[in-house]
Amino acid sequence: MHDQHLTPKTDIQIAQETQIRPILEVAHKRLNIDPKDLLLYGHYKAKISLDYLRTLNNKPNGKLILVTAITPTPAGEGKTTTTVGLGDALNKLGKRAIICLREPSLGPCFGVKGGAAGGGYAQVLPMEDINLHFTGDFHAIGVANNLLAALVDNHIYSGNTLGLDVRRISWRRSVDMNDRALREIGIALGGVGNGFPREDGFDIIAASEVMAVFCLAEDLSDLKRRLGNIIVGQTRDKKYVRASELQAAGAMTALLKDAFAPNLVQTIEGNPALVHGGPFANIAHGCNSVVATKAALKMADYVVTEAGFGADLGAEKFLDIKCRKAGLKPDCAVVVATIRALKMHGGVVKADLGKENVAAVEKGFANLARHVENVRKYGLPVVVCVNRFSADTPAETSTLKTLCANVGTECVVSDHWANGGEGAVDLGVAVLKAMETQASNFHVLYPDDLSLWKKAQTIVREIYGGADVIGDQKVRDRFKELQDQGYGHLPVCIAKTQYSFSTDPDLKGAPKDHVVPIREVRLSAGAEFVVAICGNIMTMPGLPKIPAANNIDVTPEGRIVGLF
Repeated sequence: MHDQHLTPKTDIQIAQETQIRPILEVAHKRLNIDPKDLLLYGHYKAKISLDYLRTLNNKPNGKLILVTAITPTPAGEGKTTTTVGLGDALNKLGKRAIICLREPSLGPCFGVKGGAAGGGYAQVLPMEDINLHFTGDFHAIGVANNLLAALVDNHIYSGNTLGLDVRRISWRRSVDMNDRALREIGIALGGVGNGFPREDGFDIIAASEVMAVFCLAEDLSDLKRRLGNIIVGQTRDKKYVRASELQAAGAMTALLKDAFAPNLVQTIEGNPALVHGGPFANIAHGCNSVVATKAALKMADYVVTEAGFGADLGAEKFLDIKCRKAGLKPDCAVVVATIRALKMHGGVVKADLGKENVAAVEKGFANLARHVENVRKYGLPVVVCVNRFSADTPAETSTLKTLCANVGTECVVSDHWANGGEGAVDLGVAVLKAMETQASNFHVLYPDDLSLWKKAQTIVREIYGGADVIGDQKVRDRFKELQDQGYGHLPVCIAKTQYSFSTDPDLKGAPKDHVVPIREVRLSAGAEFVVAICGNIMTMPGLPKIPAANNIDVTPEGRIVGLF
């Protein structure tokens, strides 16, 4: 029996002490996949071949469960951990369940947030590999992104027959690291032989449109089509120039062909997990790949997946972008909270979270209540999961259960961090009950034919609790331009801080009637959505003053330490 934050073991120690099963065994015993249908990456990681996935097309779909969370705080919520724990619990209850997660980015791993392989006894393995290079998918996406960037500058250098205006090139380079020095740079310096000098910049790979395309494409043909539709810039008369005009899509697809097959790994308890794709939810759509999700739905009776950050970002984009585009229909949603995080939303500073404070739980509940209300707007049954910490008191937990009951939602305390699937059995039972007693009536928040500006307005008013969106004339003109050019049917992907319903990261709880300033609008024609960049959000994060990288090392025996 383990207790969260009382055990001296770190996540990586727990992972390294686990007897991991050969992935061939997991694939065969749990999914009935033949070895010939796997592309092995060592003994414990594999990709499921696209040829095999095509054989599943006529099979019925299982049920889809979305795990989302309250607005994140430094106290921690545990969305990925809950996703893993719930998947393990459903398997323990005799159900055939698969977990679908995103791949971690190296930026947060070496920065401040940490990895994305779960924690405690609810992890996916091998956690070091998953949190570092894994099967190389991120690197492939970065190379494909940068091949297109190189082709753009080479085209200009070689005569520029397409008439690209060097002042209107929108395609940026990418790297999988937090590096603020690369946000805005000058390139092609040093003389005529190096090309035409211009301003450029880097985005983190999780924010690259190639990542979004990779995660939303249905198959290789769709991937190639979307890559070809990527807009790299404009001519002097503002005509769009696409990747297909640079003959880039074929080579980009070749770089991504192997990466496009979903990755199969396992939980600590030996249950199958697909970990594939990794866009951030604060600056992209924040969901794992459509290919992985659809494959899992064919291979299992229940699929548990997550969407990044709080429900205002990850769940909204999962439902309004991924589900809309892929034709997915979720059956239930789980909103994860912790007593600690609710107390922070109620005004308690991190140093005082260990002290009982029922009043702060009551005040902070406003944040959870809004997320629950928002998810219900999509017609989904909702269960609240309290990811238990050792300092939680009976009075605080009882208060939270009563508050949830008052808004008509079951609240389940879960111990999956400490006890794996066994600790989440009650959560599994509650989720199964919710799906049995409440039919999903899933629908998107807004119709395709609503104007782009009104789509952004709808998200802000319905999901963020805000009064309106605002933008200067340049932003309004850009919305109108995209509308007039025939892109008005696309969904809007809002990029903003993950730490608040507003664009002020310090504004906790459930603020109302704030305005959301849009400072830039980007067309992602390949991903098929319009990005509205709000507030001070960056598409290239920076490292903190003391980055997590400072604590990561390798022992003489080759064992990685300090990775969470």
